[in-house]
Amino acid sequence: MSEKERILELRELLHKYNNLYYVQNAPVISDMEFDKLMHELIDLEERHPELYDQNSPTQRVGSDLSRGFEQAEHRYPMLSLDNTYSEQEVQDFFQRVSGLLNEPFEICCELKYDGLSISLIYEEGKLVQAVTRGDGVKGDIVTDNVRTIRSVPLVLQKGDWPRSFEIRGEVLMPWTSFEKLNTEREEQEEPLFANPRNAASGTLKLQNPQEVARRQLDSYLYYLLGEQLPCDGHYENMMEAQRWGFKVSDHMKKCTTIDEVLDYINYWDTERRNLPVATDGIVLKVNSLRQQRNLGFKAKSPRWAIAYKFQAERQLTRLNSVSFQVGRTGAVTPVANLDPVQLSGTIVKRATLHNADIIKGLDLHIGDMVYVEKGGEIIPKITAVDLDSRSLLMGDPVQFAQVCPECGTKLIRYEGEAAFYCPNSISCPPQIKGRIEHFVSRKAMNIDGLGTETIDQFYQAGLIRDIADLYTLKAIDICRLEGMGEKSAVNIVRGIENSRSVPFERVLFAIGIRFVGETVAKILARAFKSMEALENATVEELTAVNEIGGKIAQCIVTFFRDERSRELVSRLREYGLRMEVTEQAGMNGSDVLAGKTIVISGVFNHHSRDEYKELIERHGGKNSGSISAKTSFVLAGDNMGPAKREKAQSLGVKLMSESEFLELINEKPTIITNELSLPF
Repeated sequence: MSEKERILELRELLHKYNNLYYVQNAPVISDMEFDKLMHELIDLEERHPELYDQNSPTQRVGSDLSRGFEQAEHRYPMLSLDNTYSEQEVQDFFQRVSGLLNEPFEICCELKYDGLSISLIYEEGKLVQAVTRGDGVKGDIVTDNVRTIRSVPLVLQKGDWPRSFEIRGEVLMPWTSFEKLNTEREEQEEPLFANPRNAASGTLKLQNPQEVARRQLDSYLYYLLGEQLPCDGHYENMMEAQRWGFKVSDHMKKCTTIDEVLDYINYWDTERRNLPVATDGIVLKVNSLRQQRNLGFKAKSPRWAIAYKFQAERQLTRLNSVSFQVGRTGAVTPVANLDPVQLSGTIVKRATLHNADIIKGLDLHIGDMVYVEKGGEIIPKITAVDLDSRSLLMGDPVQFAQVCPECGTKLIRYEGEAAFYCPNSISCPPQIKGRIEHFVSRKAMNIDGLGTETIDQFYQAGLIRDIADLYTLKAIDICRLEGMGEKSAVNIVRGIENSRSVPFERVLFAIGIRFVGETVAKILARAFKSMEALENATVEELTAVNEIGGKIAQCIVTFFRDERSRELVSRLREYGLRMEVTEQAGMNGSDVLAGKTIVISGVFNHHSRDEYKELIERHGGKNSGSISAKTSFVLAGDNMGPAKREKAQSLGVKLMSESEFLELINEKPTIITNELSLPF
């Protein structure tokens, strides 16, 4: 291949990878691999100036512009930084700055947070606009969504802030929020976010600020711009911004020698794993703004800053086989079975291959030596094949399954989707058991004692074949099974009995209509009030509801069009499950908690923690996971954590008992009985 052909190939590849990363939030190569290709293209273009193309990926930063948002031009272009993975190049940067300035200088070292770049505009101490980086020249206006991020001040605290200024930073999804979101998506068999950066980006581009708020994004700010900044020093400006109410990293450090810089890098290469948010490197900036102006800019990056990126930990191991798992919706997921290898502190034996397209793109063969990384340092995935280690005796190419590995039904692939599905929802065992597991889960019917193994045992014994069969279980039948004593049997039957009082929106979530997650179920329950109304709803009536798109509407109509689904719902109705919104279950609320922020802690007698969260929202209040000076009161149950109790007392935050809270919202306590006789 000639160098000209290679340039054209690299441009096409990088445009593709840019779109996957920034627009579709579905990266297929690592940052290091992307940067390597970009550097190769830069070198080739420098050797061939006659092949200049203003649309080359080297002439622009990656774009995250989206349809559906208005755009705004940046007052100051949001340029990208030069990246390096080499300590030698960091030393070269330091020496280059020293030679250009020819005077003493400081380097401000700070963590490179792995999120979505954001620009916040403040006028007279108030947030007026939030804009994503976009293509560096203009970005998407996402002000309403950013207002939901609690760490972004809407009004600044008292201080000597300029009347007009811009502050830049990263919008992030903390590890805890990321894991929770991916767990929810896994339960719904939706594609998982590869890492917190993609999850944050996808969240910030949602059209529903309420859903953005639910996902609990965070932010760190790292650069102040304006005409009348308080200091010449970047570090000093950020300390001022912190006093105005901005969330600024406590880990920034000024260094005067290259040894101090390298010590900072080496320390955080390990210690960053203990942070609550994802980081992927260190940013080094000349601290003085005067010196920054003197150093100036190159075509697409400043001369006064550089980003050192940590290399993702990856290991080489052997691919022994590929197995295929079937989920409750019939989605078939390929899983690579590997020689055990240690990665990021854990032993990895299996890695996701996502779908048939990924397998084809990797050109996998059984016996290949493959590189494994942890996506977002959580989900193991195969990122590349070591082609040099292949021999003439390599194994067969990996082929995606053509039939369901569990029931033998021919797989289908819906238009516009990457996954293959088993359409045999009625008699495919993993789908049956998966739907039952979903039905009994905490956020659905919340039936204790029915884990994966127990459900499998009941299924194998012929006691259950669908979710409605749970309501026919008798303790005497359960007692006969191996490992099941009388106490366990009673507890299971009691849990099933108590589930009859679960609110309608959770019943709707529990029956497992595709794409009807917890939030969508609440929206549908509020809009249609009953299962009967939903059963007879048309696509047009469904899509008329805010947040219900065509894909969700079609899945609901298809579900209820199936006679077997209607029969299942009819049986659940006969067994006494709630099939409509009741006044008590409350889509009726009040504003008695309006303006109040409430923290829940401890164990309760009358409602679960999730039910109390719903009650708080229903009566106008806001839930919070941590106690602060803004907390109105703590709903304190038994065994409240001592740390939270101590913090509440130190801040003077009231502790309210369960009975006081129920009296406040004018609700009578639910009487829970522990008496249940064996139905022999």
